[in-house]
Amino acid sequence: MSNGPIPPHVDPRKLADREVTLEGEIALASLERLCDPLADNAGSIHASLSFSREERRLVVIRSKIDVEVKMVCQRCLELVALNIHSECDYAVVKEGADSQSLPKGYDVLEVGEDPLDLLTLVEDELLLALPIVPAHDPEDCQQPAGAIEPTPSEDEVPRSNPFSVLAQLKRDPNV
Repeated sequence: MSNGPIPPHVDPRKLADREVTLEGEIALASLERLCDPLADNAGSIHASLSFSREERRLVVIRSKIDVEVKMVCQRCLELVALNIHSECDYAVVKEGADSQSLPKGYDVLEVGEDPLDLLTLVEDELLLALPIVPAHDPEDCQQPAGAIEPTPSEDEVPRSNPFSVLAQLKRDPNV
């Protein structure tokens, strides 16, 4: 097991042959695409990447990633701290190889002769784990100041439902 900074580029096949586990911290601010939807880029990502070979000699990467991010709650427009956890199992295949015969439960990761960019892999995984609509728990969320429920005014004329005629026709047995 290797503790410390996660290297930016690795050869997954060589690491799988030695059954290496890389574990360490990545600065959140170093992942620009991930920081784009966030309200704050302070903090660090804890990542654990285990490289091994399956019984069919298939290179497998098991990743576990944890980070706390701050986003804007879409209910109250205040900051919300969210704990993001992601686990994924990748099967490493050569670029253009047939991935239909892979065992179920693996995401396909095509790797050519160039080293694998681990930081991009971690960033992609976290982008997929982010909530589409970040929000506090409903009991913790307050409506924004100035958001008032509209009350009908006395001058407002009540409108009739345009489909009320159809409802009457449906009830009428003679039609």
